[in-house]
Amino acid sequence: MGRPKNQTARREALVDAAGRAIAERGLEGLRIKDIAAEAGVSAGSVLYYYPEMDELVLEVHRGAVERYVSARHDRTDAVGDPVERLRALIGSGLPAAAGDPQHSLLYELHRRADRSSGHAALMASLFAREVALYTTVLEVGAATGVFTLTGSAADVARNLVALEDGYGLHIVSRNTQLTPEEAQRLILGYARAATGRVEL
Repeated sequence: MGRPKNQTARREALVDAAGRAIAERGLEGLRIKDIAAEAGVSAGSVLYYYPEMDELVLEVHRGAVERYVSARHDRTDAVGDPVERLRALIGSGLPAAAGDPQHSLLYELHRRADRSSGHAALMASLFAREVALYTTVLEVGAATGVFTLTGSAADVARNLVALEDGYGLHIVSRNTQLTPEEAQRLILGYARAATGRVEL
């Protein structure tokens, strides 16, 4: 790794390297030397910027959440039609395959939520932001007469995010009974029933 000119760049590079190490090895047994090897620096360099492993892992989680939410916005914000936007939103919330690095990293980091208030807050924030994405498109669709919701927009949105999370976990866990395509089909089935839009 080249030597960044400032501490912010060095920290960002270490966070990226730690994310790759976690995605590849998991959190169990993760060592400073694994992160150092991924970053191409000494273990002492990692410890200089992040004396506590927990602080570094929390930064990885924070960055993973921001990238994931940003990617969902990128895929859906420019879509004006509520039906197409809802379809795009559902497509953006599932792992592309069992080895999907972004989803695998998030699921691995979410495991820390029961032991860390920082990780719990990040997990809750991600859920709330995803629910807000769905709530917006559902409310717009309902207000324009495109959707006839069977419950409140917020409740339908929570169910959609929970379905994504549940199916996504099975996909990254290599459950051969559930492909990303099948998961998307099942979520779209719920969305059709919840919005009254049979051609969704």
